[in-house]
Amino acid sequence: MTPFGWSQIARLGLVQASLGAVIVLITSVLNRVMIVELGLAAAIPGALVAGHYVVQLSRVHAGFGSDRSGRRTPWIVAGMAVVAVSGFVAAVATAQMADSVVVGVLLASVACVTLGAGVSVAGTPLLALLAERTTSARRGPSAAIVWLMMIAGFAITAATVGRLLDPFSLDRMIAVSAGVSLVAFGVTALALWRLEGTATPVARPADDASVPFRAAVAAIWAEGEARRFASFVFVAMLAYSAQDLILEPFAGTVFGLTPGETTRISSLQHGGMFVGMIGTAIATRRGARLTQWAAAGCVGSAAGFVALLVAGWSGSEPLLRLSILGMGAANGVFAIGAIGAMMALVDQPGRREAGVRMGLYGSAQAIAFAAGGFLGAGLSDVARALLGSPRLGYATVFLLEALLFVLAAWFAMRATPADQRASIRLERDGDAILAAAR
Repeated sequence: MTPFGWSQIARLGLVQASLGAVIVLITSVLNRVMIVELGLAAAIPGALVAGHYVVQLSRVHAGFGSDRSGRRTPWIVAGMAVVAVSGFVAAVATAQMADSVVVGVLLASVACVTLGAGVSVAGTPLLALLAERTTSARRGPSAAIVWLMMIAGFAITAATVGRLLDPFSLDRMIAVSAGVSLVAFGVTALALWRLEGTATPVARPADDASVPFRAAVAAIWAEGEARRFASFVFVAMLAYSAQDLILEPFAGTVFGLTPGETTRISSLQHGGMFVGMIGTAIATRRGARLTQWAAAGCVGSAAGFVALLVAGWSGSEPLLRLSILGMGAANGVFAIGAIGAMMALVDQPGRREAGVRMGLYGSAQAIAFAAGGFLGAGLSDVARALLGSPRLGYATVFLLEALLFVLAAWFAMRATPADQRASIRLERDGDAILAAAR
């Protein structure tokens, strides 16, 4: 098998960045417009985004299908096409809510369901392709490249869209969303052109195709490692995702920032995550226990939420920016530990079904994101109503998220068996990061 070179790996990174560019439009920009500009309850975008994550339970099916087909590229391209169209339709639906909330929400529901399906079909085969087509010596650096390019896609899109949206109007929002979706699909198509054909597909035993889907999933779930790690992923991502839909509304409501300003504020988090991942990857090149880094990132993220609480209470905009930047950096540390451990568990000698394994962990993440996004947004509404203050409502949610991250840190140290905690370590090549999309 001819392995991928650095240029092919970078092309996969462009695909991840394209996925991230469309997703961040919905989770950050459109979410904020629904809550602040249109005055809708935070639970509405919370439910919409939760629906897009629930659909991602199909990640296991997508991984299984791409395992059996022997080619990942058609799955990725088809999935990205669905993602691009869904992003544009979601923008149109958001604008429609200004005239009819019911019609707009129904259209947005369709867009979010198809978005989740597209992310599953594109993202899971992409991760399996990365794992299969890189040598063990290059797997860590290549995964780091792809993951960081995805974070760069988040940050660049958020910052660029933030500037393009000012002065804000619904028509401008639709035009910007259409442009982002078109560019994302175009970049994906060009990046994948004849990419998979440069390497010979991994040989599979003849009896692989005869294994039914349920039997393949059941066999993997019977492994203690797989169950424990999937449970850890769920708890950690529940803690992480609860802030997704309230961070920009918090900055807009409490600090009075414009849509463009809150989008740029959000880009600070992605930028901090970028820096945190690079710094931790360098620091762990000498070897370290993956679960320790995951726990450290969780504790740092908890501290970031406490700082956000203080910033909201004091009204300090500099502290707001610093808190979001620091929280992003801690998220980067968490990503290295958690996703590096995922790589260690998937890439075991004699193990097959890379797509199904990636799909299993991706499904656990999707369930957590569905619950976390909806609960975070819904709890902010409930707390605000009960306490009579938006500031107190957001503070309550931030405190709960900090406690969840502390609990996640506790789970992180127990996510792998005791006899493996000392053996699952980062390799000298920086095998710390696996490119995993939300």
